[in-house]
Amino acid sequence: MGTQAPELRDAHVADRNTKRTALVTGANRGIGFAIARRLAELGISVLAGVRNEASAIAAGAAFEKLGVDVDPIVLDVAEAAGLPSVLTEIEQRHAPVDILVNNAAILIDGPGGFNASLFEMTDDTLRRTWETNVLGPAVITRTLLPGMIARGYGRVVNMSSLAGQLTGMSSGFPAYRMSKAALNALTRIAAAEADKGDVKVNACSPGWVRTDMGGPDAPRSPEKGAETAVWLATLPPDGPTGGFFQDKSAVPW
Repeated sequence: MGTQAPELRDAHVADRNTKRTALVTGANRGIGFAIARRLAELGISVLAGVRNEASAIAAGAAFEKLGVDVDPIVLDVAEAAGLPSVLTEIEQRHAPVDILVNNAAILIDGPGGFNASLFEMTDDTLRRTWETNVLGPAVITRTLLPGMIARGYGRVVNMSSLAGQLTGMSSGFPAYRMSKAALNALTRIAAAEADKGDVKVNACSPGWVRTDMGGPDAPRSPEKGAETAVWLATLPPDGPTGGFFQDKSAVPW
């Protein structure tokens, strides 16, 4: 598996003669919303996964206002047990998913959360973080990836973070760090098992982005944070797989 980025180029649909279908989780706001919007602008049929019906209605109105064709669907990644049946229903109702962007994630604030040390972190913080950031993406990936392999085309993008890098791993928000390190491991494993046909699995860090999680002081816009994910979601056949990227360049695990 190669991990080196090819010469940088504008994101593009790998095969313009084929209508692709993408599923973006956590797509009702922030980076996920920006990814879904951009993929739709590229002519991809986009399913925007959101947690509940109210979020689906709000997201649908927001996408419609922007003039992009995105279909919000209810998909709560924290409810792992029900994900396979929900995903099967989604593919039957819409189309097989060719592009998966595992974007939904949480960073729990408050006592025992964001500012807690390993010794102060609560069991609830660890459990909830892993349910959303690791277990959900793992179940979604193992449910949809076999179909991609069978059809000979697929792109999986896991939205990770430099906080999950083992290189230089330090203290601070341990539940989140561990979850992103595990998501990176999922990326490598899935890429190895799907290393056939035109199927590619990669992870990326969006950088520090102005979202509900990143806060208002972050230097990057959601659109900037979405760029590498969109690039990986639309890689050409000679693009990388099994890599970790930021700003379209490979970074250490």
